[in-house]
This record gives sequence, C-alpha cells and structure tokens, in this order.
Amino acid sequence: MRRSRSAVLGAGLLALALFAAACGGDSGGDGNGADGGERPTLSVGFVAFAENQIVAEMYAQVLEDAGYTVERQSTDSREVLQPALQDGQVDIAPEYLSSLLLFIDPEATASGDADATRATLEPLLEQQGQVLLDSAEANDTNAFVVTAETAEEHALTTMSDLAPVAGDLTLGGPPECPERPFCIPGLQETYGVEFGEFKPLDVGGPLTVEALDAGEIDVALLFSTSSTIGDKGWVVLEDDKALQNAENITPVVRKEVLDANPDVAELLNGIGAQLDSQTMIELNGRVEIDQEDPADVAADFLEEKGLLG
Repeated sequence: MRRSRSAVLGAGLLALALFAAACGGDSGGDGNGADGGERPTLSVGFVAFAENQIVAEMYAQVLEDAGYTVERQSTDSREVLQPALQDGQVDIAPEYLSSLLLFIDPEATASGDADATRATLEPLLEQQGQVLLDSAEANDTNAFVVTAETAEEHALTTMSDLAPVAGDLTLGGPPECPERPFCIPGLQETYGVEFGEFKPLDVGGPLTVEALDAGEIDVALLFSTSSTIGDKGWVVLEDDKALQNAENITPVVRKEVLDANPDVAELLNGIGAQLDSQTMIELNGRVEIDQEDPADVAADFLEEKGLLG
C-alpha cells in the first residue's frame, strides 16, 4: 500500500507529522476559501486499507483541483481517526455509517436502513463538531468469509451454520474485533458462535487475506466490496440473522471547516453520487489484486466521471 505521500497517525501521538503538497496554511477553516481568496490547508484522514485510502484520495484530489492544499493522514483505526477529527488534527474522512454510529454510541440502534442510521448518527456527530455529508450508494458491510474447502467440509452457507463447529475454528480479523458489536460480541449474542481462537490481524487487509489463504485461520472478517473474495473463489457466509448493518461510505467533515469553506460539501458529495458497490469492488481490485497505486486509481475514476476541472 502506498505510503509515500501520507503521514501515519499513531495512537500515542499528540501531534501529527504532516506531509503537504505545498507549504503554508493552518489546517481547518480560516475563512479564506469562502470569498474566493486563498484556500486553506485541509487534512484528509483515512484508515490504512485499500478502499478507505482510495476514497480518501478522491476527496484529496478533488479538493486540490479546487485550489486547496491537502495533507493526507494515515491512521491505524477509527480509535485513532475519530479523536483526531475531534481535536482538529484531521478535517475530513471517509466513514461507514453503522460502524461510526456504534463507535460513538455502543448503545445506539443501527440497522440495515441507511436513512434511519443517518438520522441517529447526525446529532451525535454535531455534538462533536462534525457534519455528515451525503452517503454513497456503495455499502461496504462486514463479511465473514471461508475458503470453498472449509465451506464444503463443514457444510457452511450461513452464519448460523457456524455455531456447531466454531469451537474448532480460528477467526481472524481486526484487533478491535473482541470489542466491536458487529464482530465477536455480536456473533456470540446473535448466532451463539464462539470460536476456538481469535487471531488479531488487520482491518480487512493483506494480513487477513494471507492468513486465510495460508490456512492459518478458518474464518476471515473482510469487507463485502473486497475484490479478493471473488478472485480467490471464497465463500461469503450469509448474514441470515441480519447482524451487519448499513455501512454506506459517507464523508465526515469538521463543522468549522464547512462553515468557512462551504464548497467542500458540494465537492465531496459529487464523488459519493458516483460511487456504488460494484464500482468499489472494481476499484479495490486494481489496488488489492493488480497492486496499482490508490492515488492513480482515484485519479482515473475522477477523470472518467468528469469530477476534475
């Protein structure tokens, strides 16, 4: 994964190391952009997996095309990204509706209904000085995946099928899985599934893919828009009791930034209007399988859709 233009946010850092396309300007709104004057510097943050980086690059490149200086901030997880947004270290990020809602309020009710999830999430974000822009049609929900061999051996087609055999299997996924309601706690509560072992790996990324491919884990938590699933001939277990929720890709922006630079909303909403799930699978494949640079993939998409001047 491309890192050369991104700063990396570690959980223990109090300040960010910034890489900018050009020098100058404090991050956030200073009013300069609203009247057509000099544009401020904005920081786009993302979690370091292919899809999130591709979409963050789309945001960054559209903003740069409009005259903003953009700094890219790579983070390890939402646990790092959200505090950075709250502190003003990051201004903009591509997010996922239900996961963000349950991160902010673990007692909230998320569902497969994107509109209902947004209605619950928006006021919570407003309390933290953040604004939710338009959600894309692209819905990248969590998917529990097994190899074709494992599916055949244990007669697995649904998540419910896992319950009687999970004690003999190893789950691999993000380190946060034991605390996330859509992962281990939800599997236990909704399906009665308790795995014999859990291996902390990464967020739907190469470590999890490699571990499943090598037989080091039996079940992998990946993303439904991952191109690797189809490429490998793996089996997505049907979420037959609807544990997973609406995870439409949605820009989150600090309110201070939008107030000073109202055109940011129009620029980012224009991207989301062009993103559906199949498009994301294809774009992800260019990074995950073909090993293309996420910045190049993002630029091709933006040019094809006429989103660059």
